[in-house]
Amino acid sequence: MKSAERFPPGATIGVMGGGQLGRMFAIAARRMGYRVHTFSPDENGSAAQFSDCATAADYGDKDAVRRFAGGIDLLTFEFENIPTETIAWAAESRVVRPRGEVLHIAQNRLREKEFLAGAGFSVAPFRRVRNASDLTSALEAIGRPAILKGGAFGYDGKGQDRIEAGDDAAALWAERREECVLEGMVEFEREISVIVARGPAGATGVFPVCENIHRNHILDVTLAPARIAPPVESAARELACAVAEKLDLVGLLAVEMFLRNDGELIINELAPRPHNSGHWTIEGCATSQFEQHVRAVCGMPLGATDLLRPAAMVNLLGDVWSDGEPNWPAALSETNVHLHLYGKHQPRPGRKMGHLTALADSVEAASAAALRARERLR
Repeated sequence: MKSAERFPPGATIGVMGGGQLGRMFAIAARRMGYRVHTFSPDENGSAAQFSDCATAADYGDKDAVRRFAGGIDLLTFEFENIPTETIAWAAESRVVRPRGEVLHIAQNRLREKEFLAGAGFSVAPFRRVRNASDLTSALEAIGRPAILKGGAFGYDGKGQDRIEAGDDAAALWAERREECVLEGMVEFEREISVIVARGPAGATGVFPVCENIHRNHILDVTLAPARIAPPVESAARELACAVAEKLDLVGLLAVEMFLRNDGELIINELAPRPHNSGHWTIEGCATSQFEQHVRAVCGMPLGATDLLRPAAMVNLLGDVWSDGEPNWPAALSETNVHLHLYGKHQPRPGRKMGHLTALADSVEAASAAALRARERLR
């Protein structure tokens, strides 16, 4: 049966997308003996630098997509903002994992919320917004503060506006040109995420729950393990597995959640691929999220997800380059810190250029080391 196929080392994995997630996936796959062929509009992107082969073409180029599919054994993707028809063209001849339907749900905030709510999972209150009248009605139902989010292709806080009491909602809507979703604010104790892998036969592997700290809507620091009580950790792991099963996922899924003060877990977003909050697993776990993604989509047995040591990951944004080349020797004088750069050519404020991961005997010590190393870069 097509969906149960296994792809052993030596097979060629096609990856839609050319960013840093594809890069780290390619490193893991090639180490295991797989060939990697990436497809992206970017001619010399992060992933292409580590791929066996790279196709540079527009996602809307049907002929290029079909030629690409003809040279691979299966297809996965490193981010979800890929047109659904692009995946469908490849699926005419190749296995796609996760399924295109999963991509279709996750790339649109409204579809994602409707899927989760329809399946009985807890999410923030939300309403569809198509015009100014819808926005007025939604604000009356949900209240303020609330967040107006673009429906599709958003990440790192892009396309989001917080609406407070007294804000002119009509003026905010006047700047919009797409269907949106209005979400109620969730009062929470902390943000956590769970990364779960699921194979073609339904076997799952769950990574330790991690804790995320954001700055300006962009993930800044991830701590593993999360500083939460064991019952909350168990509930979060079970919740992530339940979502993966409901999606009939084959691959990797990151489930971002809010932990409310009363202990309730509210799902914020889904990402059916490796995730920024899982980068620490490269050094911190027996199997990294990237190797686990390879194993899952290829139908191989999943690897162990044991935590080797407490870890902290800090993002390196383009802002770090604002005064010139960062001081790498100073940062790496922290001997338990590991540097990952993504091969991007132009640092820009807010652009993810790399990350640092520190391991230590406690998550607090790991966090302190990673933050010290980042500060020394300046």
